[in-house]
Amino acid sequence: MDESQPKFLIPESIQNVNYDVGGQIKLVWDVIKAPLIVPLLNVAVYICLAMSLMLFMERLYMGVVIILVKLFWKKPEQRYKYEPIQDDVELGSSNFPVVLVQIPMFNEKEVYKVSIGAACGLSWPADRLVIQVLDDSTDPVVKQMVETECQRWASKGINITYQIRENRTGYKAGALKEGLKRSYVKHCEYVAIFDADFRPEPDFLRRAIPFLACNPEMALVQARWRFVNSNECLLTRMQEMSLDYHFTVEQEVGSATHAFFGFNGTAGVWRIAAINEAGGWKDRTTVEDMDLAVRASLRGWKFLYLGDLQAKSELPSTLRAFRYQQHRWSCGPANLFRKMVMEIVRNKKVNFWKKVYVIYSFFFVRKIIAHMITFFFYCVVLPLTILVPEVHVPIWGAVYIPSIITILNSVGTPRSIHLLFYWILFENVMSLHRTKATLIGLLEYGRVNEWVVTEKLGDSVNNKNKSADAAKKSNVKTPKKTRSKFLERLNLLELGFAAFLFLCGCYDFVHGKNNYFVYLFLQTITFLIVGFGYVGTIV
Repeated sequence: MDESQPKFLIPESIQNVNYDVGGQIKLVWDVIKAPLIVPLLNVAVYICLAMSLMLFMERLYMGVVIILVKLFWKKPEQRYKYEPIQDDVELGSSNFPVVLVQIPMFNEKEVYKVSIGAACGLSWPADRLVIQVLDDSTDPVVKQMVETECQRWASKGINITYQIRENRTGYKAGALKEGLKRSYVKHCEYVAIFDADFRPEPDFLRRAIPFLACNPEMALVQARWRFVNSNECLLTRMQEMSLDYHFTVEQEVGSATHAFFGFNGTAGVWRIAAINEAGGWKDRTTVEDMDLAVRASLRGWKFLYLGDLQAKSELPSTLRAFRYQQHRWSCGPANLFRKMVMEIVRNKKVNFWKKVYVIYSFFFVRKIIAHMITFFFYCVVLPLTILVPEVHVPIWGAVYIPSIITILNSVGTPRSIHLLFYWILFENVMSLHRTKATLIGLLEYGRVNEWVVTEKLGDSVNNKNKSADAAKKSNVKTPKKTRSKFLERLNLLELGFAAFLFLCGCYDFVHGKNNYFVYLFLQTITFLIVGFGYVGTIV
């Protein structure tokens, strides 16, 4: 019987290994480490260093250009023809072009009055202004409230129209496209677009329109966003730092050097003829604004960013809303890059260097590399090198270049410089979410076309605080949060990475030589805060 049993030859070097789970894992690790893990990790390090250098050169280039722009570039009024449109007693309002104002909204219960009121308060002749409220709300109560508000302003002599659709096909792009089809829009030359939480100043059109009226090659004038709730909590302060760099540097550099940048989807004025020539609004991605901007630019139209023309708006103040917004802002550009890269290459109306700028700088480095390098290098590859000491990461790649990039990124918001270190940790955490969204966009699968409208709270936050204070004074007990609410806040992927980084930090503390454990433990804490969904509650 014994002779009939098959015999397995086990090498003598491992015959005495204790076959418990830990021993088996160590055995497998020792077998594959040198021939497989070390070479793969070395390749990953080289790729990450290359991407770091690409991002570093991009940030350095924009830093140099923005300094030159601020010191030596002519102001927009000097670079382009500019003549303010004056009121004329004899001509009346006929020297003012007819402007359409579009306000797309979806269940905007908290802020609809803000945007409608601001649009109706624009300093522009009433007979030369058409306001269009594009309401895709699914809540009948909200729809009634918005319609009533429009009727209230119409009774005051404002030319405002309440527009609804039978379905939400195309989301925002579909609503804007449908709005331009109306017969009363045919005599409009320009269209100003404001999201439901935006509050343009009364002189907004008087400052923006002259650039379009005096420069027939110009398609878009983009204003800067300002945030009314940036001091609400730590989450809004972090967002302000990122967006201020985008407007202060990225938009300014693109406008000054190539007369091109991505339309921000709101707080901008378009020439309607340029929209039509570019093919109109398309809903093939979740960044219809960027899609239109790229197509218009490829047809030779120029854009102008005005940093001193500002519109107040609201930042997402809950982590859930912020994550949905960041998914859309990361997935959409990557998906658009996939769809348009060859169209850009084949285009014959723009020069070679502008193509390089759009493909390499605007799309590849800023919309793809920036997210991936932050996540893969600092949250995956660098921690793994602690477990594999045979792989070396040069100090310039691990410390010096990231430090310079961070300093360059912080120039937009000097008042928050003391939050710089936590901003780095928070951006590293969010890079996981953005990288996942970027890959979804590039591979075009899963949630690639998911559109969740960013929740706006308006004055509801202040009202809630007042209600809470009143409840305390009257000894009224506020209802406790249910367990399901806690579970909804959990982000399991972030919690998983927190555990991974904690283990790497512990290993480095015991066996490491580079003292990376300090960074790893701090990064672990940040992943835990986001993982448990509490970042939006930190003031």
